[in-house]
Amino acid sequence: MPVTSQLLRGFPRAKVLASSLLPCQQHQAQSGPAAHRPRSGRPSRMWQGHQHSRSYRTTTVLGSYILTPPQVNSILKANEYSFKVPEFDGKNVSSVMGFESNQLPANAPIEDRRSAATCLQTRGMLLGVFDGHAGCACAQALSERLFYYIAVSMLPHNTLCELEAAVEAGRPLSPILQWHKHPNDYFSKEAQTLYFNSLRTYWQELIDLTSPGDIPETREALLNAFKRLDSDISLEAQVGDPNAYLHYWVLRVAFSGATACVAHINGSDLFIANSGDARAVLGVQAEDGSFSAHTLSNDHSAQNEEEVARIRAEHPPSERKTVIRQDRLLGLLMPLRAFGDVKFKWSIELQKGVLESGPDQLHENEHTKFIPPNYHTPPYLTAEPEITYHKLRPQDRFMVIGSDGLWETLHRQEVVRIVGEYLTGVHLRQPLKVGGYKVTLGQMQGLLEERKARISSAFEDQNSATHLIRHAVGNNEFGTVDHERLSKMLSLPEELARMYRDDITIIISQFNPHVFGAQRPEAQC
Repeated sequence: MPVTSQLLRGFPRAKVLASSLLPCQQHQAQSGPAAHRPRSGRPSRMWQGHQHSRSYRTTTVLGSYILTPPQVNSILKANEYSFKVPEFDGKNVSSVMGFESNQLPANAPIEDRRSAATCLQTRGMLLGVFDGHAGCACAQALSERLFYYIAVSMLPHNTLCELEAAVEAGRPLSPILQWHKHPNDYFSKEAQTLYFNSLRTYWQELIDLTSPGDIPETREALLNAFKRLDSDISLEAQVGDPNAYLHYWVLRVAFSGATACVAHINGSDLFIANSGDARAVLGVQAEDGSFSAHTLSNDHSAQNEEEVARIRAEHPPSERKTVIRQDRLLGLLMPLRAFGDVKFKWSIELQKGVLESGPDQLHENEHTKFIPPNYHTPPYLTAEPEITYHKLRPQDRFMVIGSDGLWETLHRQEVVRIVGEYLTGVHLRQPLKVGGYKVTLGQMQGLLEERKARISSAFEDQNSATHLIRHAVGNNEFGTVDHERLSKMLSLPEELARMYRDDITIIISQFNPHVFGAQRPEAQC
């Protein structure tokens, strides 16, 4: 077996790409993408065009589409996945009981990706959500590659040397990750050798930079992995590839972009590395059984004043008014940190030079040829993550990582309440709120009956992420799932769905509180 296959054999036997198609084109996004409401003010993560499309009226657009409950369930459950961690993994009792994930597309094909894996040569579990823009190519690359970069970054010096020696001698390699993937998730077979060579170059440099006995800190490993992968994406696009498909693919990856929110969980140590506007939130249970939300990451958007100040400080005062315009980077890009997006990182000369020598397909792409306005002092964008640490406690029951499509539709406290009640089976009877709406006694009775029916049918979903998506898409103005509304939203045609909401990707991990209660406090990594 080739060395590349041995190292990467943690990949599942998933959908293999035809060399004539890009993965984004071949990905089978499930039909019937959902929507929540017209997404005013955010037509696209990348461009401001098509704002006139917001003129569609909900009552007009949604009036003629109805799906049956089985059809609704089929759409919602098409991409769900669950994994239960063995109680004893051979090293210790696991702090993660398991996780559940799901995706619901709005774009066709979906631009979000998700990944989950167990580190085999070190300890811990990795969970990540990747939200692409200007196409899915960059998010796809991150879903395949970033966890390998993180795993390699955490290997001790001696293990790195053993890895390199095995490759040199052509000996079999033990995999460094055990992947947990949905059968529909795929990987790019054509790019595997390219990806392996870049990863090997990285660990060779780590060997030169470290000393025998060195064991990396988790925070530093996450930081280095994010930065190095983004650097490799840029370098691969500049160098190109003799293979025409790969040459086109690496350019597609570099000129598209993606945000990343990754969790590394090892015992009671929880690290979040976030670059962009996906989000991680902790569900904390109080003694009375209620749940509260503890945010583990900060959004890198124009609503984050510290992030705006950081970007402005990196450029001359003359660009103060142009570097962030209309809540977007250079008036174009919503997330203020991201992988890829070399149009916001490379000099104009480099962009033109790479495109001129690139395949003809890129010359037909208006996005790649477009130079952002007021582009004077690049780079304007970074993939460097903001890393946060949390020592897990017995009351920390679960964590939700979601792309911004989730957080745009539900407040984090509502997300935690929905998930907490689902996982515990306890539905706290909060006072019924109608949000200032005028309702008749008959309508109030209907709402109370709907609440009763919702409680009795809460477990129609066998997956907590599916249950959360059902609420994100189908909640009405009173905070309850309206089947008629959900049906109509899920039946929107592809060209309309993106006008109402973004792709939604969710990973929900459950923690083992008995592990945290038994552990003694340790120093932070």
